[in-house]
Formats: sequence, structure tokens, C-alpha cells
Amino acid sequence: MKRRHFLNAATVLAAGGHVLASRAEAQGASGAEPQTFGPEMPDAKPFGFDHVAELAAERAAQDYVQPVSELVGSFADLSYDRYRGIRFRRDRDPWGNHDKFRLDLLGPGAIFNEPVRINVVREGVATPIGFDPAMLDFDPSQFPDGADLATVGDMGWSGFRLRTGLNRPGVMDEFLVFQGASYFRAVARGTIYGLSARGLAIRTGSPDGEEFPLFTDFWLHEPAEGQDWIRVHAVLDSRSVTGAYQFDITPGAQTLIRTRMALFPRVDLAGVGIAPLTSMFWFGPNSRRNVDDYRPAVHDSDGLQMRTGTGMALWRSLASHRALQIASFVDRDPQGFGLTQRSREFSTYQDAEALYNLRPSGWVEPEGNWGPGEVRLIEIPVENEFNDNIVSYWQPKEALSAGNRHEFRYRLTFSELPPVDAPLAEIRQTRAGRSINNSNARSFIIDYDLRLFTETLPEIQVSCSAGQILHAYLKRLPKEDVLRLAFEFQPGDAQLADLQASLRNKDGLPLSESWMTRWTA
Repeated sequence: MKRRHFLNAATVLAAGGHVLASRAEAQGASGAEPQTFGPEMPDAKPFGFDHVAELAAERAAQDYVQPVSELVGSFADLSYDRYRGIRFRRDRDPWGNHDKFRLDLLGPGAIFNEPVRINVVREGVATPIGFDPAMLDFDPSQFPDGADLATVGDMGWSGFRLRTGLNRPGVMDEFLVFQGASYFRAVARGTIYGLSARGLAIRTGSPDGEEFPLFTDFWLHEPAEGQDWIRVHAVLDSRSVTGAYQFDITPGAQTLIRTRMALFPRVDLAGVGIAPLTSMFWFGPNSRRNVDDYRPAVHDSDGLQMRTGTGMALWRSLASHRALQIASFVDRDPQGFGLTQRSREFSTYQDAEALYNLRPSGWVEPEGNWGPGEVRLIEIPVENEFNDNIVSYWQPKEALSAGNRHEFRYRLTFSELPPVDAPLAEIRQTRAGRSINNSNARSFIIDYDLRLFTETLPEIQVSCSAGQILHAYLKRLPKEDVLRLAFEFQPGDAQLADLQASLRNKDGLPLSESWMTRWTA
């Protein structure tokens, strides 16, 4: 998916307002009958996760049908700029003048052509919002002849966005959007859109090809007055699996999304990614292959941060490669993992438009025991910044068996940095380049927070899976508040090597995160 189009299309500013359209109103100027959304839910029991799980289980027992919507009229063949010219009307906001939140529905078009059914839940009762172009405004500069709605029928929505007073009083900022396949993104206070999350990843990086599940149905619970969080239910569907999801979303300095999911595989499902995150890394001071660019770094994330089941703190520095790279970190009951944008200084990127220093980090914290499996990292070659190429997720050791229910729960946080206590020295930055003294070697520089090492220097442990480590040493840089580890790596005939480094005390106990990266010829 083209990330630049995906990000920009999702950050189109929309209007908002009041009034849930009645059935007659929803027909609007188009005359289209609004969509209906499956079986009526019983009035006696408030709509909740059990309803969604029941629906997902019923679908899993049936053959998969790919949702299709023919885009016609003003929604056909839209360029990016024309798509931006279609905006949700403020006076059709289903949540009206709620004191904290606004809801925008997103029309189809451009790369968003899978129909999505959207319902609102008020006082436990679910009500569908049928697609109606009368709920949208069409920018005259993009549609000078007016909107062509004569042939538009029930194409479905493409997603939705939520807004709240995140950064400034009285300004309803966009803080979360669900749109496209099972992708969603969120921001915290002071950040802008960057990396994405997904409902599920299937066979990512596999030579057999990736399967992209879709969120096909959403139920948005109208919050009570004064409530500072929102509940969203969703059904996910694909050829191999259906799923029921619950997202409890609290925006703020850290935007928290507590996630519950129940998966119902149609087949024995191997290669499944739980809590996937998708990001972009083109180049940085540690990995810059033939890049002619004025900026020192271009990435949404610079590393994979992990906290293993035993509490070990790991930092895997991202890199650019000429071929697809897949790294697996075997674990049991992980405490957390995520893609992190550690450098928050403008000077690191020097990009006044993309503002990579404001991109959020994403952190996944499992709730309950996830058992044996692995954190998987996928690095895909790119030649620019317009495509997402980094994926991380948890892959269970055993396949998810067909015909059974598989539940996972986790906390997903979007924030400047992961909400993790760091009793060990964190890695601030990794730098790499050709050795000055040895043309056959690479120099690596790892900067640690100096605070723990003001008196005695720790011991160094550096290793490589192939090749040779040379001349490892430490140097304090008090002015920069950094302890610098430097070494040379001589690959010899190796085409690939995994490098590791850590700082330890005299008894061998870790004093820092364990640093890792992958070098490729």
C-alpha cells in the first residue's frame, strides 16, 4: 500500500456537527436506500463483545465472500486531490454536540474501495448508518461541475475517524482513524500520524503471498457525557479467518487502545501475526545505502524495542537492505514489544514538512500469558519514503486450529516513547559507516545514556554470527551525556551477520539494553 497516499488520505480534515440521519434522511439527494447490517440484536441485552463474537463465529462457518463495491459517479477514478475534496458534513455527525468527542464517516474512493458497514450504539442499542453521499460535502475546486450522484447506490463507507480536544482547548483534533483493510492509526498529544497498527497479519513476508484481512463491520459506542474514552467493536474477515474485536480507546499524552480479540480460523492458521505494527525506515546514520538526500535520516521508527518474558530489555536497530530480511526473537509470554522513534530532535531529520521527529512510537503490552512464540521483524527494501516497509508482530509457536476460538488481549499505546520504566541504560542512537583505518571493515557507534556510568566503566560484550569484531572500546562524552561504544566489524566472506552488544558489570549482570542489528553485504 502506498503509505504517502494512505497517510494523507486519512488526515483529510472533515467537518462535524449533529443529528443521526433517519431512514428517510439517509436517502438524501441520491435516493439510495441505506444499508442494513445483519440480524437485529435482542433488546434485552445491551450490544457488546458477545454479539460480535457470535457473528464472527457464524461467518467462520461459511465460505468467505470478498466484499465488493463498484465505485461510480463522483467516487470513481478519484485522484488523491479529488478524494481530499470529499469531506464529511459537520451537521451530520451522529454524536452531535458531545462534550468531548466527534465522529466523522469516510466516503469511498481512491485506494479505499472495500465497503465498510458502520453502526452506532446508543444506550446498548445498535443502529446502522447507511451510506449516503448527502452526508458529504464536495469541494467545488475539485468538482467544478458539482457532484455526480445520480448512479450512486449503497457503496458503503470506507472507515471513520475520531476527534477530541487533544492539543488545544476548543479544537477537535483528529486522533484516530480506521480505514483500509484492517489498518488503523492513532496519535498522542504533540505527535502526528506515522506508524500504523493492524487487526491481524497473515503470512507477511511469505513467498506464498500475504493475505490482508478486512474490517467489514464497526459498532461505535456513543460515549456518555463526561466520558473520556470510547469503545469500538469490529468484525474482521478474510479467506482464512474471522475475528471479533473490542477497542477501548483513551486519547491523551499517551493514547491507549485496550484490545480484546477472538479469532475463528477457517483453516489451521500458521504464520499469523498478533498485534502487528507497520512503519517506514528508509535511511539513518546507521544505514545509508547510496542515498543522495539533504536530510540526515528519514524514518517513522528507528528500532524494535522488546521486553522479553524474563524481563530482558532488547533494542534491535532497524536498517535498510537490498533484499527482504526476516528476524525472529523466540520468547515465551513477552512483556512488551513495539516500533519506536527514539530521536525526538528536529536536527536528527531536518525535515520541516514531514516532521519525522513528531512521529509516535507504538508499544504492545500483552495482557495474560501468550505462551511460546516469537516477536518477528520484517524489513523490506525501499528506494524512497513513500511505502511502509517495516512490520513487527507476535507469532504464536503453534498454528491456530480451525474451528476453535482463540483469544488475545493487549494494551496498545501510541506515544512519543513507550511507557516503559528503564532501570538499564537505554540506547540513544546507532551510527555506522566504512572504517577509516580498514577498508574491509565497518565502524559501528552505539551511544548509551551516561547516567549509570559516571564512575566505573562497565565491561563490554560484543559478538557477531559471522565475521570478526575488532577494537571494541568505550568512551565517555560528558557534554553530550553519552557513553559511546565503538567497534569495527570485519565481515570477511560473510554475506549476512547478526551483531549484538551489551554493557555488563563485573559479575556479568546487564547494565544496558542489549543492542542488535543485522548487517548485509
